[in-house]
Amino acid sequence: MNGKISNLNQLAYVRRYTLSGGKEDGLKVCEINNGVIRLLLNESKAFDLMQLWHKGTNISFVSKNGFSTSCGNFLTRFEGGMVYTCGLDSVGGREGFELHGSLHNHPAEVVSVECDEKEIKVVAKTYVTALFGQNLVLTRTIKTGVNSSSVSIFDNLYNAGFKAENYALLYHVNLGYPMIDEGVKIISDEVSAVGRNDFANKFLDSRKTFCANADFDEERCYFIDMKTPKVMVENQKLCKRFCLEYSSDSLPHFVQWNTFCSGDYALGLEPATTLLDDEFKYKTIGANEKIDFNLTLSVEDI
Repeated sequence: MNGKISNLNQLAYVRRYTLSGGKEDGLKVCEINNGVIRLLLNESKAFDLMQLWHKGTNISFVSKNGFSTSCGNFLTRFEGGMVYTCGLDSVGGREGFELHGSLHNHPAEVVSVECDEKEIKVVAKTYVTALFGQNLVLTRTIKTGVNSSSVSIFDNLYNAGFKAENYALLYHVNLGYPMIDEGVKIISDEVSAVGRNDFANKFLDSRKTFCANADFDEERCYFIDMKTPKVMVENQKLCKRFCLEYSSDSLPHFVQWNTFCSGDYALGLEPATTLLDDEFKYKTIGANEKIDFNLTLSVEDI
């Protein structure tokens, strides 16, 4: 270690703690700080990314529900967060299934934590099992360099059972104020895009520029065929650019979620294994098979 450094915590650290008070009481959190990015991971909820700050500026959307230990109704529980993992039983809204699936409600088990002068790496496992049913293990590895402006998520889905299982995954990457604001630009290399409904299609041509908030507004979802698995979000007021890159081989579909409603002002960038609604289709993972998924989130000053 550099002789000027008394303790590695001066540069970077990983801390694990349990929140107390109110709805957050009992929530287990893993905090990563690499000197540039500060990140909260939810051990109680599938090791999802709760919040991300870049040089002290919040990048993520946190809904009015806030964070809690609740596993109740989606609309009264959905916290948003930097990354909310949807699946494995369903994504989107489907009759007979919880909205966006039940994976997020499963607690994670942290199996290793590494932090040195160069890199931070944390690994956790989430088990999705049932008597006479599936035996699926999602191993999530979070990696970031010290003083790095990016963080990577490496997910490995393993079927530990003895028969093939259906699965679906959608990564709900959520950006909020102040990163999302009036005039923010969304930049991507696309083949085509279509609105989820007629209302969204009215705004198809303007969907890449964020509007001011409105007290009454309907969400707008777009299904996008990406040429390049990369989306950038540019905020000239903050002089910051967010970038999402993802594995298009295992996540071939993409959804953009715009909501301008006052109090629910957010942008969702959503790589997925399937389309939604009537075009929803499961993928299949064979017995003893492993499938990899990855995302990289980065923020830079511009």
